[in-house]
This record gives sequence, C-alpha cells and structure tokens, in this order.
Amino acid sequence: MRTMSRVLLGLALAALAFGCGHPKEETIPVNNADPMHQVKATLDRYAKGQPVTSEVTSYDYMVNEVRKMSPEKADVLKAGLDDIKATKGSPAGKAKELLKKLGLDAPDVKK
Repeated sequence: MRTMSRVLLGLALAALAFGCGHPKEETIPVNNADPMHQVKATLDRYAKGQPVTSEVTSYDYMVNEVRKMSPEKADVLKAGLDDIKATKGSPAGKAKELLKKLGLDAPDVKK
C-alpha cells in the first residue's frame, strides 16, 4: 500500500514538473472587413422583403464604420437608413433605391 502511494506521488510530481508541454504561440493576422459587406447584406435582406427588426440598433455602428472609409457614402447611408427606419410598410423599395445610391448591386428578387 505504501509503495503504491509512493508511485502515485512520484507520478503526480513528474506530471507537475514536466506538464503537458507548452502550446505553440501563433499570431493570426486579421483582415479588416469591408464595412460595406454588412451594409449590403442588411439592405439585400430588406430588398428581398424582410421587415425591419432589431438590427436597427446596429445602424449607427454601420454608418460610423463606413464613415472611416467614405464620409460621403456614410451621409447617404445615414439618410437612407433613417428613411427605412421611419417606413411603416415594407422597406424593399427604399432598400433597393439605397443600394443603387451606394453603388451596390441590388439582389435578384423573385416575384
């Protein structure tokens, strides 16, 4: 019994001393995503008939991200998103119009 506890103690100490090895540290480069991808995706969904929902909380974020690369487009986007937010019915028409103003292709919408 005593020998068994010494063996277990020895194994435990060996595990502490050597550990499981050190993980390899690796740097992963992160590409800055084009903020227009999120804008296009949101407007495409509206153009296809999705109603405006809780994503309105991200409008200011999208405008600020676009402003970093193009203040002019950010102003157009802000005005368009404010118009969409105020729309009572389907935002499809306004979304398609905003896609064109921003120079983004409108999605293929099946009727």
